[in-house]
Amino acid sequence: MKDCKNYNLLNHNTFGIEAYCQRFLEYADEQEAVEVASILRNASLPYIIIGGGSNLLLTRDFEGIVVHSACKGICREGNTLTCGSGEVFDDVVAESIRMGLYGAENLSLIPGDVGASAVQNIGAYGVEAKDLIRSIRAVEIATGNVCIIENAECEYGYRQSRFKQDWKNQFLIVSVEYVFSTDFQPHLDYGNIRAELERQGISEPTAEQLRQTIIDIRNAKLPDPKVLGNAGSFFMNPVVSRQQYEQLASQYPEMPHYYIDSEHEKIPAGWMIDQCGWKGKSLGRAGVHDKQALVLVNKGGATGAEIVTLCQTIQQDVKFKFGIDIHPEVNVI
Repeated sequence: MKDCKNYNLLNHNTFGIEAYCQRFLEYADEQEAVEVASILRNASLPYIIIGGGSNLLLTRDFEGIVVHSACKGICREGNTLTCGSGEVFDDVVAESIRMGLYGAENLSLIPGDVGASAVQNIGAYGVEAKDLIRSIRAVEIATGNVCIIENAECEYGYRQSRFKQDWKNQFLIVSVEYVFSTDFQPHLDYGNIRAELERQGISEPTAEQLRQTIIDIRNAKLPDPKVLGNAGSFFMNPVVSRQQYEQLASQYPEMPHYYIDSEHEKIPAGWMIDQCGWKGKSLGRAGVHDKQALVLVNKGGATGAEIVTLCQTIQQDVKFKFGIDIHPEVNVI
C-alpha cells in the first residue's frame, strides 16, 4: 500500500494542475482496500476517491486524504472480463477485441481507469459502460465488508450512477466485471463514424477497423493532455424536452440533435458553445480547444480557478443564447 504525506497530485490530473493533498493512499489489491477503508474510518480528515484524473479539475490544495486504486489484472471467463479498477480502460477495450469479445469498440481511447467507468458510466458514440457492466466488486468503507454490486443496483443514467450520488465516497472499487458479445455487431450510426469509414473505403468494418476509426476521430478532435492539459469533454450534452427542442429547431434548423425518446432530445453542448463563438477562444490562460468546443484546455500555467471562470462564462453565454443550462461532466475539487 502506498501511503504518502503532502503529496503532489500533478501526475494524477490530466489538466496538468499542481495541487497537493495532505495524505495520499493507494491500494493494489482487495486486502489493501480493506486496510485503506479502516484508515478512512478512523481518520479525522475528509477524503476523496479519484481514478486516472481524466475527469478531475483541481482548484486548490486538498486538506485531506486522496485515495487511488492501483488494482491490476484482466481475467477472462467465457465472454466476461474481470478487470482491476486501476487498469486503463482503453487497455481493456484493446484486449477485449484481441480476445474476440465485442461491444466496447465505440469506447476506444476514452481516458481513465476501469473503476471510473463504473462510477461515471462513461460513454461515446452511442455506447455506454452500463451496456457492458455486469457487476462491481468493492469494499464498503463504513464496514470494511467486500460487496458485489450488480448493474441494476447502480441506477445508471447519462454520465450518472449512485456512485456519484448517494453512494459517493462510500466504496473502494476493486474490480469491474464486463460482459461482451462473441458476435460482432458494429454501432455505426452515431456522429461521423460511418462517414469516416466511407472516406476510408470501408463498408463493413472489422472490430479492429472500427476501433482504429474511433481512435482517429478522437485524435482529430481532442488534444493530447501531455501536450495541452485537458479533461476531454468538459460539459455534458443536455437533454431537453420535445417542446424546447422544436422551438430551438425552428430558430436553428441546422442544429444537430439525437433522439432520446418521444418526449426528449439531446443537443450537443459543443455545438452550442461553438455557436456562442467560443471555439478557439481564451480567457486568460484557460481556453476552448480550436477543434472541439466541448474541450476546455490549460494553455500553460492556468489555475483551476481560471478554468472554472471560463466554464461559468460559457455557461452564461449558452443560457443567454439558447435558454439551456449546460453542466460540467468534470469533477471540480
